Amino acid sequence: MRRPKLPRSTIECPTCNKASGFPLQGEGFSRRRFLKIAGTSIVASYFLDVIDPRVLRAQTAPGVTLRNTAKNCIFIFLPGAPSNIDTWDLKEGSWTPSDFTPTSYDGGNVRFPQGLMPSTAAQIGKLAFIRCGLAWAAVHPLGQAWAQLARNPGGATGAIAPHIGSVVSLESQAKRAVTDVLPGFIALNSAGIPSSGYFPATYAPFQVTPAATGLPTITPPDGATTFLDRWNELHVLDTKRATGALAKKSLDMDDFYNQSKTLMDAPNINAVFSFSADEHTKYGSSGFGDSLVVARNLVAAGKGTRFVQATFGNWDHHSGIYDKPANGVNSLYTQAAEFDPAFGALMTDLASMPGSAAGKTLLDETLVVILAEFGRTVGALNDQQGRDHNLRMSSVWAGAGIRGGQVIGKTDATGNNVTDYQWSGNRDVRPEDIVCTIYSALGIDYTTVRTDDPLHRGFEYVPSAKDGIYKPVDELW
Repeated sequence: MRRPKLPRSTIECPTCNKASGFPLQGEGFSRRRFLKIAGTSIVASYFLDVIDPRVLRAQTAPGVTLRNTAKNCIFIFLPGAPSNIDTWDLKEGSWTPSDFTPTSYDGGNVRFPQGLMPSTAAQIGKLAFIRCGLAWAAVHPLGQAWAQLARNPGGATGAIAPHIGSVVSLESQAKRAVTDVLPGFIALNSAGIPSSGYFPATYAPFQVTPAATGLPTITPPDGATTFLDRWNELHVLDTKRATGALAKKSLDMDDFYNQSKTLMDAPNINAVFSFSADEHTKYGSSGFGDSLVVARNLVAAGKGTRFVQATFGNWDHHSGIYDKPANGVNSLYTQAAEFDPAFGALMTDLASMPGSAAGKTLLDETLVVILAEFGRTVGALNDQQGRDHNLRMSSVWAGAGIRGGQVIGKTDATGNNVTDYQWSGNRDVRPEDIVCTIYSALGIDYTTVRTDDPLHRGFEYVPSAKDGIYKPVDELW
C-alpha cells in the first residue's frame, strides 16, 4: 500500500492564522473547480453517462458483508478538532480541571468528564468510542476534506470526489418513493463543505441554516398562481437548460430548480425545518442545538433524506483551552456548553421516538457519528495554555445496533499511543475505515468502483477498499 504524501509538519501552524493553501473554501474542489481544470477536454456526451439510470444500480462485491442496520445517518462534524484527552479519551493529569469531575461508567470501562458534559455522560450507555483513530494530516482544510471525501483531496480523484453524503444520496435514489420529496443529503450550518463532485447536483448537499420559522423562501411572495405562470414561462423560454445541450452546468441548474419546486409544492414540508421555542431551549438555545432539532425532524419525517450533516466548528484551542466562559472567550468550556445539551437532547429524543418499523426507535434506525479532522496534543498544555494539532483522534458512534458503553482502541496513559487496537484490522483506524463503516451500516457496498468518472480511472467509493486495505470496524456491533 502506498502511503499518502503528508505535509512536512503535522502541525499547520501554531496559531492557524496562516492559510494552508488548500482550496476548500469558496468553490474549493467542487464540480466547478473540476470543470475549470478540465477545460475543453470534457464533452457533453460524458455528462449524459453520469445521469444514466444504470449508474444507480449496484451489486455487492463477492465476499463483502454489509451491516445494513441503518436507514439514516446523522453525521456531526466538529471542525477545529476538540481535544481527545479532555473529551472522548479522557486522560487525567495535573492539567485536568477539577470541575471536569471525571467519572467511571459501565463498570469502569469508560472514564468521562461528567462535569464538562453532563448530558452526554448520561448517554454513555448508548455510545461507542473508537480511540485508535489516526488522521493522515494535521492541517485543517486538508484533514476536513479527507474526512468527508474518504480520500486524499490532493490525489488524482480528489478534485472530482463527491462528499460521502452525496454517495449516500445517490445510492438511496433507487429506493425513493413518491412521498420522498426531500433531498437525500441535507447539510445544516455546513457552509464550505465538499459538494457532489462529478455526481449530478441532485446529490449535492442541500444547505440549510436552521431557523424557528423554517425555510424563508418556500412560499411564493406573489402567490402560487403567479409563481406557476412564471415557472411555465421559464420552461418555454429556456428549453436548453433541461436537455443536456449545454452540458452538466445547465443540468445541475435544472436539478436545483426542480428540487426547489418540489419542496415548495409539498404540503406541510416547512414543519420539518421549523421548531418551537421550547425545543430551542431544550437543545441548548444555540445554533448547533437548532441544527440537531432539524436533524431529528428530518430522520423522523421519512421524506427521503438519508444523510444529515450538522457542523459545529471553533474547536481549535491553541490557547486558553480551559479558560472559563467570560467576555466571549472561546474555550473548551464554551464549546462543550453548546454541544452537550444539544447532543444529549438529540439522543434522548431519537431513543424515545418510534422508527418506521414496528418495535424500532429512531435511534435503532439512525447511525449517529461524531467526528473531527484530527486530535490535539497530549499531556501538559503548551506555553499559551492550549493544545496544538495532533494526528491521534477519536470518533463517537451510536444507534443502528451499535453496542454502547464500549471502547475500541486502548491507549496509553498519555492518550497518544495505542497499546491494543481491539479490532480485526489490528492497526490505526483511518478516515477511510470510518467511511467504510458508515457505508456498511447503511447497506452501501464500500468496495464499489464506478465506471462513469470523467478521468476513466474507475472511481472507488473508498480507495483501496476493494483490495482489503480499508474496511468497516465491525466490532462496533
